[in-house]
Parts: sequence; structure tokens; C-alpha cells
Amino acid sequence: MFLVASAIVFAVFFANIALGAFAGSAFLGDVGEMLVLFAATILFVIAILKKEADQKTKKQGS
Repeated sequence: MFLVASAIVFAVFFANIALGAFAGSAFLGDVGEMLVLFAATILFVIAILKKEADQKTKKQGS
């Protein structure tokens, strides 16, 4: 779930960069870009930490 959310938020970031580069009409400013990229990073880290915790629990159960 968090990994999918991270991908979606990163897609918004990428779309903003692509629109700014090719069409000259980015919909986020500098601060908005930073916050969206920060949110994608945080969601990705949460997804990785949850996956590691699941694997650790799985190993302890075996």
C-alpha cells in the first residue's frame, strides 16, 4: 500500500517536471516540488521498513 502510494506521489512529481520541461507550465512551485518529493521519499521508506519488519517476523516464526 505504501509502495503504491509512493509511486503515485512520485508520478505526480515526474508529471510536474515533464510539464515544466516540455510545455513550460509546471503546476507546482519549488516548495511544492520539494514537498511532493519528500512525501514520496517518506512513503517509500515506510514501505521498505514495513517489508523488513514482516520478513523479520517471518524468520522468527519459522
